[in-house]
Amino acid sequence: MAESTYTPPKVWTWDKESGGRFANINRPIAGPTHDKELPQGEHDLQLHSLATPNGVKVTVMLEELLELGFAAEYDAYLINIGDGDQFGSGFVAINPNSKIPALLDRSTQPGTRVFESGAILLYLAEKFGAFLPSELSARAECYSWLMWQMGSAPYLGGGFGHFYAYAPEKWQYPIDRFAMEVKRQLDVLDRTLAERTYLCGEEYTIADMANYAWYGALVLHNIYEAAEFLDVSSYQHVVRWATAIEARPAVARGRRVNRAWGPEAERVPERHSPADFR
Repeated sequence: MAESTYTPPKVWTWDKESGGRFANINRPIAGPTHDKELPQGEHDLQLHSLATPNGVKVTVMLEELLELGFAAEYDAYLINIGDGDQFGSGFVAINPNSKIPALLDRSTQPGTRVFESGAILLYLAEKFGAFLPSELSARAECYSWLMWQMGSAPYLGGGFGHFYAYAPEKWQYPIDRFAMEVKRQLDVLDRTLAERTYLCGEEYTIADMANYAWYGALVLHNIYEAAEFLDVSSYQHVVRWATAIEARPAVARGRRVNRAWGPEAERVPERHSPADFR
């Protein structure tokens, strides 16, 4: 491996030209860049998101709640992160971190904002009393796998995905480092799913929704075009689990919401009622 010629300066300064594919939307400060009010629909639950894995977690949960007959109707508006929609003043008001997804529940006074996908899953599970085990030990297992996903997926996306697919150059060290970690994560899941149907046992929970959105996409949909590189098909129990989840009608719908790419038949950029899926 060639020796690096980079020496970190004593004080880091931002180079707008660095950062690869998403350099135009990355910056080292928070807060809005422009004034823009968010649209509002008729339902109490207002989701502002994009169908990346973190966004899919929440739309799958909402569609699963509707599938069970809960009064969980929602309006889903597209946040195009490539265009910088996440830095509009209205969005920053409900998510100061300027990341999708963000949820506003207008059934409370004042409205309740929820940001971070895992927090939204927990909020909805507690609000509707679904997809979260009632027994304490089982609930702890669900919490553990949800937090495992929240802590692990950044190594998959921001680590492996960035350096393998989006960085301006291919560097062996970070690719090797993060490929090793992603394969370790897949092995953690595979060993667990060899012994149980779902991550927390025989019950489908928000932990499955959260992990499916990332690791299901990895083993079934070749995200980062890395399926062969990571030999994802060898994790047979993960593939079995992800395939079963993806066969659920609510999951099929949830994957389409706020989707702005791919075949037209798979896109539902905005969702306001079940009729939007026709």
